[in-house]
Amino acid sequence: MQEVDDEFYERADAHIHLSNDQINEKATLGKVSASNMYATARFNAWVSACGWNNGQEMAASKQETLDYFVTEYRKMLEENLDDYIENFDSYMRSSD
Repeated sequence: MQEVDDEFYERADAHIHLSNDQINEKATLGKVSASNMYATARFNAWVSACGWNNGQEMAASKQETLDYFVTEYRKMLEENLDDYIENFDSYMRSSD
């Protein structure tokens, strides 16, 4: 993963808290996760579009853009899965 700025984890935590607040009987973990992934994909498509002058330029770099975001997401997901595997008992311990 790339170097992160001082507020990186604070911004990430704000998104996690928002997602957690959305979970209820109707909006299950899976539904909230799907909405979160869609929002991330939509935002990153917009971020990518901001770097181009027109749709043709953007289309020409579509595969490179996809490769970048998929690679970075995979690294982040692997890092977090490993963290949960290593700390499963303390992270998933019931708060009873």
